[in-house]
Amino acid sequence: MHKFKVAVLGATGMVGRRFITLLNDHPWFEVACVAASARSAGRTYRKAVADRWSSSEPIPDSVGDLTVLDAVADADQIAGSVDFAFCAAEMENREATRAFEDGYARRELPVISNNSAHRLTDDVPMMIPEINDHHAAVIGTQRARLGTKRGFVTVKPNCSIQCYVPALHPLLEFGLMKVSVCTYQSISGGSKTFETAPEILDNVIPFISGEEHKSEIEPLKIWGRMVDGKITPARGPAISAQCYRVATSDGHMAAVSVSFRDKPGIPEILRRWSLYQGAPQKLKLPSAPCQFLTYFEEEDRPQTRLDRDLEKGMGISIGRLRKDNIFDYKFVSLAHNTVRGAAGGGVLTAELLVKMGYIERM
Repeated sequence: MHKFKVAVLGATGMVGRRFITLLNDHPWFEVACVAASARSAGRTYRKAVADRWSSSEPIPDSVGDLTVLDAVADADQIAGSVDFAFCAAEMENREATRAFEDGYARRELPVISNNSAHRLTDDVPMMIPEINDHHAAVIGTQRARLGTKRGFVTVKPNCSIQCYVPALHPLLEFGLMKVSVCTYQSISGGSKTFETAPEILDNVIPFISGEEHKSEIEPLKIWGRMVDGKITPARGPAISAQCYRVATSDGHMAAVSVSFRDKPGIPEILRRWSLYQGAPQKLKLPSAPCQFLTYFEEEDRPQTRLDRDLEKGMGISIGRLRKDNIFDYKFVSLAHNTVRGAAGGGVLTAELLVKMGYIERM
């Protein structure tokens, strides 16, 4: 198979670096261009990330000697040299980020974004590939708005919701009414390591700017309906979220309590989790986990350190399902925030859009 040439915008940041490692030896995609801010432009990628490469894997030889381009000033060159781009580059504010991503789309380049700026735009799909692949249909509406034939933007949801929305999704038909969720989020979610965030050692910080709002409203777009070529968010369930930063390097955990209109039994919930498959599993996409949702019977699982790398970081771990004194049930779930919740989810989205025909070679 002739590989798609891809650019990574924001390649020197934490999520950008994760894209680089995940795309190394990818069967469909090869990194042909790396771009970042003007500060990094002009250096080789290896030199640009020398003091912040934190992965246990070495910088891929195929990428290390690439010259970093300026993601803004060199946009025409970048868009003309690749088939599509992964974007982990944020501008000074949401409006500037939207304009930046739309600018690449108007250059007829599909953009798979990790940013939040376009998440609530009604003609931009915000995809968890196993859950709402049908939302890709709004790309046609978006292309009409942008005046493009090939270019578009699609985004990933916030990393916080990807540890619990997948567990809730197979239970929607029982009428999800209320969800209370507390997330325990690792420091990599804030682009930090233990060396750069000494304040987290022996500590829990009970506030992450913007996370609770995102955690309450983004699931409603994921579960939204298509109306006149746009996504209309679902009206429920009601979601209350509290988000905490905790002293773990990677992995976001959620403690979830849920009430239903038509309460299922525990065996039925377990059955739904075990059998659930989305489009990536059915299509056998390269980055898709074989088992999307894995339930642990042990009373002390999932654990962040033990289970975040399940299915190469793309699986969702669930455990401790039991009755609740206020809600119907409660459980714990876990996802790797920089793999499933960020770069890995972006790569899987791109694979799906290739299969669906939305991304084609230039």
